[in-house]
Amino acid sequence: MAQSGNLLDPEALRAEGREGIHLPLKSYVDALGDKFDQEAQQGSVAPSFYTGSGVDDAPRSPLRKPHKRNGSLMANGSKRDRDGSKIVFRKYQDDDGENLTSVKPLNDYDQTPKQDQKAKPSPEQVRKGELVSGRRAGAGWERSGIHWAPMNVPLQRRLQTLVILGHSLCIPLLLTTFFFLCAMPLFWPIALPYLLYVLFSRAATSGNLSHRSERLRSSSIWSLFASYFPARLHRSEELPPTRKYIFGYHPHGIISHGAFAAFGTESLGFSQLFPGITNTLLTLDSNFRIPLYREYALALGLASVSRESCENLLSKGGPNKEGMGRAITIVVGGARESLDAQPHSLRLVLKRRKGFVKLAVRTGADLVPVLAFGENELYDQVQPEQHPGIHKLQLLAKKVLGFTIPLFHARGVFNYDVGLMPYRRPLNVVVGRPIKVAQQGKPDEEYVNLIHELYVTELERLWDEWKDIFAKERTAELEIVE
Repeated sequence: MAQSGNLLDPEALRAEGREGIHLPLKSYVDALGDKFDQEAQQGSVAPSFYTGSGVDDAPRSPLRKPHKRNGSLMANGSKRDRDGSKIVFRKYQDDDGENLTSVKPLNDYDQTPKQDQKAKPSPEQVRKGELVSGRRAGAGWERSGIHWAPMNVPLQRRLQTLVILGHSLCIPLLLTTFFFLCAMPLFWPIALPYLLYVLFSRAATSGNLSHRSERLRSSSIWSLFASYFPARLHRSEELPPTRKYIFGYHPHGIISHGAFAAFGTESLGFSQLFPGITNTLLTLDSNFRIPLYREYALALGLASVSRESCENLLSKGGPNKEGMGRAITIVVGGARESLDAQPHSLRLVLKRRKGFVKLAVRTGADLVPVLAFGENELYDQVQPEQHPGIHKLQLLAKKVLGFTIPLFHARGVFNYDVGLMPYRRPLNVVVGRPIKVAQQGKPDEEYVNLIHELYVTELERLWDEWKDIFAKERTAELEIVE
């Protein structure tokens, strides 16, 4: 009993106490475990009762037999469990013995956070626990992809946007004005004769240019129109006014803003670059059947793209009244090419387009290729590869109706991301070198093919010469299709 009492004596924690009872100079728990192991090997049995220093000497009642736990016991009746960050030693004696449990922490116990102790919440977590907030107003607008125009936009830029908007909406605005006038009984006596005049007038095909207004073409309004992008007109060489010309404009783009700025107005200085040449921009004949809009188009010097109109324009006027010094501009790719107007690429519908070459041979007009860098960048539209069904419907509409409607978008009046206004991106219209054409009453097929090849070659030369200057962000090279 004395020896057992000495084993439980708290004084044995000291070094001299451990040496007195022949315990090694180590931790109390390890030394005690080694002592029990030695006694178990010698066959000694621990007593049923223990007395401890500092505790009363009253006899103890035998303890209930402890619940037998699963797990293997050591040879001395002890069990060692590893529990996360600590090692638990359980010492079992005889059936009526007392269960002695001691704990030894691991070596890195002080560095390991206690698992049963919760981390102190941060002030933000405390605030969240106290208050539940709803959505923050305006967060959706901050994440929106739409960039709105600031309020301090210069007046000139506002006027540029206004002119572009007016030109883009001129057809619906003029049609609305006409129908509004038709709702007034006082206008009826004028409306009926005017409609008959619109249906049967040949002003767009006669080639006389009697409605052309140089004052309107030279108005400062169109300077605002061209500076919106901005647009510039460049020539490769001078054109003598003693010849007649057919300018082939490429690409069509969505609305051909570059063709209108360069050849429909004097905003880019066509008369200064090509003095003595009267140029006429051609458009669909159906546009000259729209009330009021036809007067606007005729005043700008536009004409029908029909064969009759082209031949009349190139055979009338000029010093000798045979068309010398006259020129017409045709957007060769037409509505079909507008479906391929993708930014940073250039696909030209030209392989089978030889009607303008035959026209040049019949009239003796020289062909002048024109390449507009940036025309396709003015709008974004649905890509045919991603939506083949929509592309087929557009081609069907082109075949049945003669025109098609590209699904496009660009920027708006008050934002930079959504709308039908063109983007403000540079537009450079480069006029190439003329291709001499010998006049033939009946064009020879081989000669037409030869002129067509020379035309395509000059167009490719323009691209190769100026693409690194005007098309730095291109993702594809020039491609001639169909």
